[in-house]
Amino acid sequence: QVQLEESGGGLAQPGGSLRLSCAASGFTFSNYAISWARQAPGKGLEWVSGIWSDGSDTYYAESVKGRFTISRDNAKNTVYLQMNSLKPEDTAVYYCNIHYGPGYWGQGTQVTVSS
Repeated sequence: QVQLEESGGGLAQPGGSLRLSCAASGFTFSNYAISWARQAPGKGLEWVSGIWSDGSDTYYAESVKGRFTISRDNAKNTVYLQMNSLKPEDTAVYYCNIHYGPGYWGQGTQVTVSS
């Protein structure tokens, strides 16, 4: 079965950094694009970042461009989101998903940015 597991969330101060990981199993990871999305309290899902299957292309929401970096290690079936210069408005639950069939999501990892 397809499984995605996010990790690396936690508490950071404004201006700090966190690195999120998404470990995948149950499918051929290297064949598919992966995206990160987030959901702030009381809000809908917001697309954050995505990466092509071979890592040759990436994209970012305007709100995180220049601060976040997405990458993947296909040998480890893992995608990463390096988050720098964090702001309080980055507080959300972060989810990874694969662009496969109906789409598959993990359980999410909480990121809280507060002084």
